[in-house]
Amino acid sequence: MIPAREALERLREGNRRFVTGDRTRAALAPRGPAELATRQQPIATILGCSDSRVPVEIVFDQGLGDLFVIRVAGNIVAPSQIGSVEFAADRFCTRLVVVLGHSLCGAIQATLEQLQRPSESQSRSLDSIVNRVRPSVEGLLATELRNDPKELARQAVRANIRASVNQLRHGSQLIEQMVQASGLLVVGAEYSLETGVVDFFEGVT
Repeated sequence: MIPAREALERLREGNRRFVTGDRTRAALAPRGPAELATRQQPIATILGCSDSRVPVEIVFDQGLGDLFVIRVAGNIVAPSQIGSVEFAADRFCTRLVVVLGHSLCGAIQATLEQLQRPSESQSRSLDSIVNRVRPSVEGLLATELRNDPKELARQAVRANIRASVNQLRHGSQLIEQMVQASGLLVVGAEYSLETGVVDFFEGVT
């Protein structure tokens, strides 16, 4: 079992390599499918957005079997995502969970647009994503941020990450127990599409 803080540092180092173009992780520890067929020990669980511009293993310069990745538009938390995190933590003893949002997130923008200009044309399935993002961002529209669309979107991304972190920490008795008793760490982070840098900010001290 890899402690949460050690796993977090590995992710930070991997992201630094990605940003500088010095991607060496896979080359340093090459592993093929056959080696991983019967076992895996991922260093972290990542709940990230489905956006095609945020391929998690590449962003953190990790190889096959290094990360347990859950991807869903808007990095939202629903029962299936909670169950997936529980599975990784219980089965593979993963002690770090990262909620990875990103700048210019389409799901966040869609939610803001729906709150500001409600439309009935969206499908129920899309509404289910918007409705999970809504509570974390609608309060921002009651502030002066409503007059600054760019900053509103930036703050909404981070508010949604924080909300997902909170839902994971407190939406599962198993996860709560692991946080208290076995060193599980749930943190939030934002990936910048413009720079490639991952900023860890929620739950990191």
